Amino acid sequence: MRKYLYPEETFVEKPKWSPHCWVNVECPDEDDMRFLTDSLHLPDDFLTDIADPDERPRTEREEDWLLTILRIPMRNTQGSVPFVTVPIGIITNQEVLVTVCYYHTEMLPDFVEYSRRKHTVVINKLDFILRMINSSSVWFQQYLKEIYSRVNSAEKELEKSIRNEDLLQLMKLQKSLVFFNTSLRGNEIMIGRLRNIFQESSHLDIDLVEDVIIELKQASNTVNIYSDILTGTMDAFASVISNNVNAIMKRMTSFSITLMIPTLIASFYGMNVTIREFPYAFFIIIAVSALLSAVAFLWFRKIRWF
Repeated sequence: MRKYLYPEETFVEKPKWSPHCWVNVECPDEDDMRFLTDSLHLPDDFLTDIADPDERPRTEREEDWLLTILRIPMRNTQGSVPFVTVPIGIITNQEVLVTVCYYHTEMLPDFVEYSRRKHTVVINKLDFILRMINSSSVWFQQYLKEIYSRVNSAEKELEKSIRNEDLLQLMKLQKSLVFFNTSLRGNEIMIGRLRNIFQESSHLDIDLVEDVIIELKQASNTVNIYSDILTGTMDAFASVISNNVNAIMKRMTSFSITLMIPTLIASFYGMNVTIREFPYAFFIIIAVSALLSAVAFLWFRKIRWF
């Protein structure tokens, strides 16, 4: 699926392509690939590199083409890890600006909508790349809030949970934080590379660069803080699960001992002994069994085994 967005007063979608417009391609099909390679003449190697889900942030030049690969966050609805990062490629030359992402993300539609709402005008391709990095940082922080909310929900289950599923859920959130941390570091390194590529004062907006760096560092610091919190929570979770299992085993042992007392007395009563000749012997045995069981129960309550 591709869209043609023209940077006039803001991004305006039109039905056809013309030079200097932004071609946004998500989950490209065969028709999109033919348009990119046959009509825009994008290098095939660039499209292949972007398709690699493990591609790291980097830049690459081929003739007058420039490929910039970033990592952006995405909600993962099909895998076990709730949040992951995926590559997005920004391919530019003097007349062409193309973004290619092989996944549907929430960030790209929001980037367009936010630009329209704020009437953002993209000056040049470096300005576009920096704003894209800035938008990714905002979405990193948005997903981090959701991760923290899930961690807080898990903490409420600590005192009563003995399930491995809760611990595994926290481990999946920990993986998401690792993906976020690695991607943010790669995007932050990209800022320095882009500043070296676009050294002309007409391309380099110092204020925008500083804003993007601040957003990246803020997101990176948040990831580190949440990662430390989650690590401590997981350690506490493992200890609580172990303590809960021990408490259950103590209760079961106490219950078994309490039931063993009347069982033992009933076993003695069932033997060939002269106690059967006493009147009310059965009721006396029952009373003694109940009394001894009550004493055992009260004792276990006193030592907090019940």
